[in-house]
Amino acid sequence: MRVEIWTDIACPWCYVGKARFERALDAFAHREQIEVVHRSFELDPDFPKGETVEVLPMLAKKYGMSVEQARSAEGNLKENAAGEGLEYRAEGRDSGNTFDMHRLLHLARERGRQDELISLLYRANFAEERSAFEGTERLVEIATAAGLDTEEARSVLADPERYARDVREDEREAAELGANGVPFFVLDRKYGVSGAQPVEVFTQALEQAWGSRSPLTVVTPAAGSEAEVCGPDGCAVPGAGEQNRP
Repeated sequence: MRVEIWTDIACPWCYVGKARFERALDAFAHREQIEVVHRSFELDPDFPKGETVEVLPMLAKKYGMSVEQARSAEGNLKENAAGEGLEYRAEGRDSGNTFDMHRLLHLARERGRQDELISLLYRANFAEERSAFEGTERLVEIATAAGLDTEEARSVLADPERYARDVREDEREAAELGANGVPFFVLDRKYGVSGAQPVEVFTQALEQAWGSRSPLTVVTPAAGSEAEVCGPDGCAVPGAGEQNRP
C-alpha cells in the first residue's frame, strides 16, 4: 500500500505531522508493506528565488500581530515539536523559496533517498542554526548528507528544468484531490488525512485503508480535534486566536 504525503519544507506542521504519522506507521502491523512517497506542495510559489525573510517579522505581518505575539506562537510550536521529540528553533530562522528543495526531493526519490533528504531538509530549516536557504551549495551539502551524489545534486540545481514538471504535476494532483493545505496524507488513493493529526487518527486511517477498497474519503476527526495546517496564505499559528488566522 502506498501513502503519499503532500508537504512543504517551510511548513512547521508538516515537520510535526511527519513525526506523528511515523509513530503510527511504526506500530502498524503491515509496516513492511507500506511505501511512503513525499509529494511537492509550495506554500508560496511566488516567493522570489534567492531571497529570504526572517520568520518572526513575517508572521507578525501575515497575521496582524506584534513580534512578541509571533514569538509566543513560535514558542507554542516549539512545544508541539518537542512533544514528538523534535528540535525546533523558535527564533532566528528565515524562510524562502522551496522549489529547488522539491526538485531535489524528486531526484532523491529516484535514488531511494527521499525520506533521508526530507528529514535533513526539515532539520536544517527548523532545528539547525545554519539556514536551509543559504543557496545552492547549502542544498548540495544537505543532499550529500542524505546519500545523494554530490555532483548529480549540483547538476540538478544548475538546471531549473530538471524535475520542474514533476513538482508541478504533484501540485496539480494535490488540487485535484482537494488539498488546499499541508500536510495532506493520501493512503492508497482511498483515504485522505489533512493536517498534523494525532497519532490515533493516522492509525485509524492506516487500518481503514488497508482493509477497504472504497473511493478516497477524507478521515474526519472527532469534534473539537481539528488539526493545524499550512495553506497558501500561511500557517495556523497556535495561540494566535481566530482573528489572526488568514
